Amino acid sequence: MKQIAVLILAFSCAVCELLTIENVDNVCHCSGSTSCCDIYSLTSISQNLGAVGEKVANLAEKITLLEAKLQNTENEVVELRSLTGGKPQVAFSATLRDNSTGNIGPFTINTPLKYKKIFANTGNSYNPATGIFTVTVRGTYFFRFSMFNNLSPTPNSVVSLMKNGERLTSVWDTAGSDANDMGSNAVVIALDVGDNVYVEIQAKRMVYDNHMNYNTFSGFLLFTV
Repeated sequence: MKQIAVLILAFSCAVCELLTIENVDNVCHCSGSTSCCDIYSLTSISQNLGAVGEKVANLAEKITLLEAKLQNTENEVVELRSLTGGKPQVAFSATLRDNSTGNIGPFTINTPLKYKKIFANTGNSYNPATGIFTVTVRGTYFFRFSMFNNLSPTPNSVVSLMKNGERLTSVWDTAGSDANDMGSNAVVIALDVGDNVYVEIQAKRMVYDNHMNYNTFSGFLLFTV
C-alpha cells in the first residue's frame, strides 16, 4: 500500500514538472537559441527531478509513521477485544451525596434522585446530572437501590425504581419511633435501547444521607438479547 501511494504521488509530481519543462521549451523555441534552451532545459530537469525525489522521500517517511500509528491502534483494539471477549460491558454504581450531609426533599412532585458520587460508570450510560440510566445496549439488566429514611421528626421516606415513568418496585418507611431505618430492593428486567431507568422520590417525602453513603443506585448488563 505504501509503495502504491508513493508511486502515485511521484507520478503526479513528475507530470507537473514535465508540464513546467514543456512551458520552458516553448519559451526557448520562441527565443530562437537552441544551445541556450538545451542547457536551460537540462538544468531545469535536473533541479526538478531532485525536488521530486526529495518530496517522494518526505512523503514515504510520513506514510511510514502513519502506518506505525495505525498498527499501534489495531493492536490496542485487539487487546481490548481480548479483555472484553468482544462483548459490550455496561455497569454503574453511585451514591446520593459527594461531601454534604442532610435530607433530600421534600419536593412538590415526584422527582428523580440524582446520585452524584459515582463509583463506576462503565459504558457511560448513567448521567449524574439527571440521575437517569439510559440503555445503549439491548439486553437483560440487574438494578438495585437502597434507601435511608430521614432522621427526624418522624420517618417520611418513599422511593421507587422507575422505567420510562412506570413504577417497578419501591422501598418506604413512614411510621415508627426510631429514625435509623433503611431498606433496599432489586429487579432483573429486559430493556431496549433508549429505555430510561431511575430512582424516584415521591412527592412530599425525604431521604437522608451523608459521607456514609447509605443511599445507592447500581445496575449492570447481565447479557444481550
